[in-house]
Amino acid sequence: MCFLSFVSTLYSFNCSRNSLGRGNIKRQSYLFNVHCSAETQRMSKAIPFFPKPERLDESMPGYAGFDPLGFSDKFDVKFLQEAEIKHCRICMLAALGWVFPEFWHLPSEVFSNTSPLAALGQVPKFGLIQILLLVVALEAISLDKLEFHPEKEPGDFGFDPLGLGKGKSKKWMQTAEIKNGRLAMIAMGAFFHQNLLTNQGVIEQLKSHNFIPTTFPLH
Repeated sequence: MCFLSFVSTLYSFNCSRNSLGRGNIKRQSYLFNVHCSAETQRMSKAIPFFPKPERLDESMPGYAGFDPLGFSDKFDVKFLQEAEIKHCRICMLAALGWVFPEFWHLPSEVFSNTSPLAALGQVPKFGLIQILLLVVALEAISLDKLEFHPEKEPGDFGFDPLGLGKGKSKKWMQTAEIKNGRLAMIAMGAFFHQNLLTNQGVIEQLKSHNFIPTTFPLH
């Protein structure tokens, strides 16, 4: 009888110890998950092995936590936003202007060259001066906004003739603009190097199946 009591007590002790062991495992697993979650929140969304930029607000349009060179720690974040949006808009217009002359151009031999970099040398000097003056005017407007109207959102010049940036769709449209602009900046880099290597427009190169360019440098 005493032996049976001893076995029963030993079995109960082992069960209790196993239950405590399982409890400790669950607790350790929970703490590990909490630690991993906290670590994940401190890491960049775009580059998981880089720390999240501290000065970038996650509510910003187009936020991806991407700042591997730490520009946001060295410069004013609002100025950086303004610069990015400006370059986004320029490159979206440039990408369209780069390809469009291959489909239609002004009725003059001056505008007939479909190789954008080569065509630059054909533009009359007066035309280049006009472009330069337009750029100076736009930069003056941008500088005025930065210096005297800092309360305005980056990229906001009050230009929205179609009313696309009003109401609940505003954040979505801002994000779409930045994402398309970033894609356009990459595209312009590709277009530029493609033209250097082929001396052809983008569509012209595709039509001629010139996928192994050998005409570098420009001729």
